[in-house]
Amino acid sequence: MAFGWGIVSTGKHPDMKIAPAIAAADGGDLVAVYSRDQDRAETFAQTHDVRAAYSQLGDLLKDSRVDGVFVASPNALHAEHVGLAAAAGKRVLCEKPMATTIVDAVRMLQACRRAGVTLGIAFNLRQHPADIRARELVAAGTLGRIVLAQAQWAFGVRGRDGSPPRTPLTQWWDTPELIGGASTMMGTGVHSVDLLRFVLGAEVDEITAVTDGQTVARPLEQLACLTLRFGNGTLGQVVASRLLPDSRNDFRVYGITGLIAGHHSMWEARTGRFEITSDTANEAADYPEALLPNYSARFHWPPYAGPFSITRYRGCSCLSRGHIGRPMRGF
Repeated sequence: MAFGWGIVSTGKHPDMKIAPAIAAADGGDLVAVYSRDQDRAETFAQTHDVRAAYSQLGDLLKDSRVDGVFVASPNALHAEHVGLAAAAGKRVLCEKPMATTIVDAVRMLQACRRAGVTLGIAFNLRQHPADIRARELVAAGTLGRIVLAQAQWAFGVRGRDGSPPRTPLTQWWDTPELIGGASTMMGTGVHSVDLLRFVLGAEVDEITAVTDGQTVARPLEQLACLTLRFGNGTLGQVVASRLLPDSRNDFRVYGITGLIAGHHSMWEARTGRFEITSDTANEAADYPEALLPNYSARFHWPPYAGPFSITRYRGCSCLSRGHIGRPMRGF
């Protein structure tokens, strides 16, 4: 039996990645889509062979064919839409960032806990083989004690000093209240932080950030530099920006006996090169660029498939392999 998906939003992300990923993952069926505009919903449905197009979210949530919902609405609406989906008994996969405030994040967790449904946060880099291999090697102690981990995901256009041009439908990316008070950090920075958490198998205890924004003159940053301390003692560095057209989007993990590196692997598509150099292991792998593999994953719940790497996020038992269908634990 196929797992029935509904998508909240018809923007570029669902159009270019999420809907194609659902189609590419065996066992998933995209049955419904929601947009505030009925014409946009119907156009999306025709493009992606979706059975039903809705302009009222409540109608999508009443559709009995929908088993789970992918929430890709503007960041500030995540809490509302996740809460409504949970109340309707739908499993939820929410686009990152989870929420724009801690209060909203707690509301989302509590709503899913009350409803007994699972909540997943979408971090596609966890599906990259380079990142999975790095995690395995770190866990095996191949690098000895890990002392420093770094990740940079940035981009830009030479000569452009500021955010990219926006259309009326993407203007929310430049609206502090809707994006969540941060710009490039919400776009790529959260991916880098999560990747380091994933590879190290550790949580962040301390964090310091310096940006070129968060001021009256420039409320949203275009460059953010973070320093982190993880619970296992490892220090971390993260850079996110839209002002670095020549950025080297790499991650590196330094241990006392060697180095793991993902060269140009911090990107939407699966791409780049993996390398480890150490006293006990030396290997490398190249990944030809392909957009969808990082967004599609097979999950072992009575035949179910879905997009993205679904992870355990702050005590939330999410739609990870072998975990879909279980109620949220902890928090």
